[in-house]
Amino acid sequence: MRKFEDSLPLQLLKAREASMLFFRPLLNEYALTEQQWRVLRALYEYKEMESKELADSCCLLSPSLTGILKRLKQQDYIKCQKSADDQRRNLISLTNKAQTLIQQLSPVVEARYKTFTDRYGEQKLEQLMVLIKELSIIEP
Repeated sequence: MRKFEDSLPLQLLKAREASMLFFRPLLNEYALTEQQWRVLRALYEYKEMESKELADSCCLLSPSLTGILKRLKQQDYIKCQKSADDQRRNLISLTNKAQTLIQQLSPVVEARYKTFTDRYGEQKLEQLMVLIKELSIIEP
């Protein structure tokens, strides 16, 4: 068996935690959790999504997403509406307030990403992203 420290899942968790040190304080300033930010970012990029699709995109379990959506709705960051095509479908999208928030945060988030680029170089980060994406679709 591999040494404990050489465990791939452990190293990925450590890398995630280390990278979040760059972003977590910023999110805390705006009273956002990491999970809430992922939901807002997904909706910003994809405009509107169904709950299941959003949960999958954000790597969240449906019960967790339900609570996150409830809090985001209370903060007036999201709105839910029935699809015009199919009344059974509930579509989630951002409010103007959330779009403004993301536009405010975007330059700061990009500056934090620039820290990674300056430290490791564009090529290494691109290689890392390719490897991570390959790992994320691996099947046992």
